[in-house]
Amino acid sequence: MTVRIERLVTSGQFTLDGGTWDVDNNVWIVGDEREVIVIDAAHDAKAIADAVDDRRLIAIVCTHAHNDHVNAAPALAELTGATVWLHPDDLPLWRQTHPDRDPDRHLQDGQVIEAAGTDLTVLHTPGHAPGAVCLYDPGLGTVFTGDTLFQGGPGATGRSYSHFPTIIESIRDRLLTLPPETKVLTGHGDATTIGAEAPHLEEWIRRGH
Repeated sequence: MTVRIERLVTSGQFTLDGGTWDVDNNVWIVGDEREVIVIDAAHDAKAIADAVDDRRLIAIVCTHAHNDHVNAAPALAELTGATVWLHPDDLPLWRQTHPDRDPDRHLQDGQVIEAAGTDLTVLHTPGHAPGAVCLYDPGLGTVFTGDTLFQGGPGATGRSYSHFPTIIESIRDRLLTLPPETKVLTGHGDATTIGAEAPHLEEWIRRGH
């Protein structure tokens, strides 16, 4: 069975601190023809379930709990029977979107999620959100960074629950230490690599975002 990574782009709105923005999100489906995991169930549970098709959905893993990354998670869990996973430090954010339904499981730094031939290691990378995580699979040479690292720099830190020095520390210590050829698959926008982003760290620190 060959492991593959599929990208589904869904559209909706991100809401925090009284503001609302239109956004396109990357939903990542990782696995083989029998079973998969979904990383970030954004906006459209039915579209994600359709992309999963008749495969078994093992887990819905949330890179963080901003509403645009988790708003479809409970509905997708209901459609598929999958469990929802979130780092506990993001429960306050989660409850802004889903006050009546907690995640099923808590993610922990260093934990390995095994599914369909993948071994996704959880890297706790706070800064964009307190419970933000990235998921690294050395076998696939890929890290799923949510909104921690993008092509061109760190995720936004100008709103509640975020902190620029913390995200810089997370990126420097947890991500830029990965092999340079590691592919970076992000929560929004285009992919990049660790090697393409690493030389720009000082520039990001100087500009402050």
